[in-house]
Parts: sequence; C-alpha cells; structure tokens
Amino acid sequence: MDLRKLKKLIDLVEESGIAELELTEDGEKVRISRNFTSSAPMQQHYANYATGPQSYAPPAPAAAIAADVPVVEEGHVVNSPMVGTFYRSASPDSKAFVEVGDTVAIGDTLCIIEAMKLLNEIESDKAGVIKKILVDNGMAVEYGEPLFIIA
Repeated sequence: MDLRKLKKLIDLVEESGIAELELTEDGEKVRISRNFTSSAPMQQHYANYATGPQSYAPPAPAAAIAADVPVVEEGHVVNSPMVGTFYRSASPDSKAFVEVGDTVAIGDTLCIIEAMKLLNEIESDKAGVIKKILVDNGMAVEYGEPLFIIA
C-alpha cells in the first residue's frame, strides 16, 4: 500500500476519533488502532497529564504532603504529538538535543519520536529554559503525553 495513502488513513483515524480501522486492498491488509497494544507492560510516567499548551503540576512528594507544603512545578508543557519511541539524541553516540537548564528558541529540536520506522523531530513551540525532561531515552510515549517543561 502506498505510504501516502497509509498516512492519510492514519490522519483520518486521528481526526474522526474512531478507535480502529481495518482495510483490505489488493490482498494487503492494514489495521490502524489508536490504542497502544504491546506484549510488554506499558510504563506510564504520570497518570494525570495535560493534553494541550497548559501548565503541568506533578504529584507532590510524600514528604511535602506530610509537611502540608505543596510542591508545584509550573511552566509550558511540550506534549507528544504522536505515539512512538522517544529519543533524546539523533543517534546513540550523539549528545542530547537539550538538557535541563538549556535555553531553547521556537523551532529548536527537542527530541526525536520514532513512529512506524520514521524519525520525527519534535520542535519547541515556546522559547524559554528547559526546566524538566519528563521521559527517559528509549521509552514509549503516548499521544498527548508530556515530554518537557519549559519555563
């Protein structure tokens, strides 16, 4: 099946909100599912995360809860635009695109997400300083999962 046609089908599934699409054409069968399924257990870093350009506040550490001192990290959240594998650098031997404390401009590459054997550069949509990197290198990420906090 033509790669452009496959990309259009993926876009249609995302836009329509349907959970799954199965298509058979010329003896080739394609199934597109919005639910991430894997034989390996999913690792979710944060159970409650924002899905837009909003502020992110992770759960407070137990010590802060016990002392009734709220711990809140605020800033612009860069979310994953797709399901895939998160990489901090272009190759295992390369240095990371960004580190905590780095200053970034709009359009700077923050990471790569590999999806369907395609490497997609994720760019900053806000200028500022990288306050936190929320995903470990090589981890699977979901659509809308927070990746970075920029202050």
